[in-house]
Amino acid sequence: MNLQPVLPWWLMATVIAVAGLFLAWRLVLASREPGARGRGHGSQLREWLFRGALVLLLLAAALRPGVPGGSVQAAAADVNVFFVVDTSSSIVAEDYGDRSPRLDGVRRDIMAIAGELAGARFSLLTFDSNAVVRMPLTTDTSALDTAVAVLQPQVTAFSKGSSITSARKLLTERLRSARDSHPERPRLVYYLGDGEQTSAAAPEAIRVDGGLVNGGAVLGYGTPEGGRMKENAGPRSGSDGGAGYIQDRTTGTGRDALSVIDEGKLQWIAGQLGVPYIHRSAGDAVAPMMQAADPGKLERAPEGAGPDGRSELYWIFALGAFLLGLREAFLLLRQWRRLPAGRLNPDAARPLATARK
Repeated sequence: MNLQPVLPWWLMATVIAVAGLFLAWRLVLASREPGARGRGHGSQLREWLFRGALVLLLLAAALRPGVPGGSVQAAAADVNVFFVVDTSSSIVAEDYGDRSPRLDGVRRDIMAIAGELAGARFSLLTFDSNAVVRMPLTTDTSALDTAVAVLQPQVTAFSKGSSITSARKLLTERLRSARDSHPERPRLVYYLGDGEQTSAAAPEAIRVDGGLVNGGAVLGYGTPEGGRMKENAGPRSGSDGGAGYIQDRTTGTGRDALSVIDEGKLQWIAGQLGVPYIHRSAGDAVAPMMQAADPGKLERAPEGAGPDGRSELYWIFALGAFLLGLREAFLLLRQWRRLPAGRLNPDAARPLATARK
């Protein structure tokens, strides 16, 4: 059996010591009260023994005891996954599958990866003219699904060109924070975009520290032929059924602008992150994203090579604490209902007290 506490060891030790001293003090006081060892409902010693058991069970659950073994899903729970998504206007270029927006493929792939890494912690970062954390690290895949489903490209009127590496600082900060708080958890980065640099300046290098990225992939969307992009007029526009296409104002021809994938730049980003580049098209299997991502210790160990996961046991202690908590809640409710009306509402007792005077 091994332990993986929810708090750093020094903090857990402090909490356990303080809780232990407090409970010992209360038990000593309760044992000295008259009738403390009686069998009636008013036995303070017995009540504090129940409360002490409740606290000890909570502390045991917080230590997260477990035994080696289990499945790949158990190992995946110790992984942080960062999705970095391009939300510039080009992400809705209609050259994915049967003239669908590239964003459709991005959404499908994110949720497919999340399904393969069940139990992991996921974070969603997006970038266009600015980089934003849409969702911090969480194990809630429903929240991830919602955050991905509502992704929209930048409002066209606000678009002034974007860099394919504008999320470099934010990503580096998040990776360092995850490493500092939980250095034992591998960090996977999935960059999803088309590599189109619309900013006049050249993209800056990402420059992540060595060891910050343990795996992942750069996923590219789009075709060399390119696709048209519908305008995003913002929330006041309502349905996009009548939205027009972004116009190419560089040539003065009045034609619809086309967005073309730049796989060279995507491969350049992949080289900086130390992960492979994979082009994604409609209908592509999930396995290439996972196999080429090299998530390392998430892969199932060969038969006979030993366990590759961990079976959690904290839930046993949490269940016991829950049952004792229900008992405490029932006793408190019963005591509250037995209180005299004057104790519950002091104002109601004032006329009676005045009459007695």
